[in-house]
Amino acid sequence: MPAQVLPPAKARGAADPARLAPRDDAPFIEAAWLYYHDGLNQTEIAERMRISRASVVNYLNEARARGWVRLHLDSDVFRGHRLAAELCAVYGLAEALVIPDDPAEPEGAARVTQAAADWLPRLLEPGDRLGVSWGATVYQMAQKVPPDPIPDLTVIQLLGSRPAALGFAAETCTAMLAQRLGGQCINLHVPLILSNKTLRDALCDEPVVRSQLEALAGCNKTVLACGTCDGDAHVVRSGILSAEAIAGYRAKGATGVICGRLIDQAGAPMVTEVEERMIGVTLDQMRGKDMALLVAAGPGRAEPARAALRGGFVTHLATSTRIAQDLLERTP
Repeated sequence: MPAQVLPPAKARGAADPARLAPRDDAPFIEAAWLYYHDGLNQTEIAERMRISRASVVNYLNEARARGWVRLHLDSDVFRGHRLAAELCAVYGLAEALVIPDDPAEPEGAARVTQAAADWLPRLLEPGDRLGVSWGATVYQMAQKVPPDPIPDLTVIQLLGSRPAALGFAAETCTAMLAQRLGGQCINLHVPLILSNKTLRDALCDEPVVRSQLEALAGCNKTVLACGTCDGDAHVVRSGILSAEAIAGYRAKGATGVICGRLIDQAGAPMVTEVEERMIGVTLDQMRGKDMALLVAAGPGRAEPARAALRGGFVTHLATSTRIAQDLLERTP
């Protein structure tokens, strides 16, 4: 597990070290250096620094909390997993990353979103135009992306704004990734759903909105999640569709949700009654990307992920062992 110990002046998102007295910083840095660079254990560090072992633990935790130490497992470890190779062969993926399930939280998303966050910067190149979806999974991943500026990167919001629980809104996910990757941020400054089609069409014709829609149509890479179609789905909680409406579409074969739009088991679009009033990326525009990273994590995500894979929306997949096994049990 590579570790990078940064001097205080290089810490990102941490308190301004110039405001901290040297005696406050020195123990944290010394403990971190001895532990991560010199390989001493906590007892040896306590003896070297003449402090208690509990103090060493506190110093190490504080160094990480301040952003002076960043840890990650090399994504090559997970890309080399047997299940990852099978997923690539079966679904025609460029690459897949399979993360062991957490025994304490077998259906949790934390491990997958962390691994995807570490992987994403490696999938980007200078000049890329990265389109960003929304939802809890994308938000959690965005929070964990390490500060890693990509030259001339543009990060683009793929769908209009909609109130979302716990900050999962599209503009939040986009702005957070742009900040962490040092990219230009293009938000789509319109509501996701308008009251009628006439108003939607008129708003899309506004020059500033038209330019933003052209930008999202020109994305060469995307990061997305594929939501569920149950009563607790993100499209229901954010008010795009009612619980009754999603149940009706589910009965007709709706399996997943990509950027607020429904797809069936084969990944084909299922047009809803609200789509003519929506502003955002179309499903056709989500296909054919140089890189499209699907982050599939959490309960009930195997079927939506399979639908997204079948529909041609994915080139790269980050998921858990359990979901990978489920995807391979029932092949395309």
